[in-house]
Amino acid sequence: MNFEKYVANGNLFLKELAEELGVPGDKDRAGRVLRAVLHALRRRLTPEEFLDLLAQLPMCIKAIAVDGWKISESPDKSIKHVEDLVHAVMEEDRRTAARDLGNEQHAKEAIKAVIRVIKRHVSDGEIKDVEAELPKQLREFIEQA
Repeated sequence: MNFEKYVANGNLFLKELAEELGVPGDKDRAGRVLRAVLHALRRRLTPEEFLDLLAQLPMCIKAIAVDGWKISESPDKSIKHVEDLVHAVMEEDRRTAARDLGNEQHAKEAIKAVIRVIKRHVSDGEIKDVEAELPKQLREFIEQA
């Protein structure tokens, strides 16, 4: 196993996300935002669909996504609207949410940035599969990101 390659790929992903977030060079912030978005998505998606999404991401990003996950959890159907997703992401970012995400509008833009980067690394078919599991408002939000 080439762990250095996994780390390098993960760092490239975080660098790309930091640039998309408008904070070039701040991979720590990008990592916290990515973690929060992935953890909120895993709460909303079925475990099978979330694992399918992760399959196409770099190994280090997969590790961030599954950290602390109890895979038997079923989808959190209370995340129905964009505002629900924003609140879930802010909750996941906990203590650093105010600094990392700011207000709800800034958080919404950060979530879109994460989705845009994920879309560049994941097939269109898989993105469509993820969208198919979501309520209309969330599906449209992801489509427009």
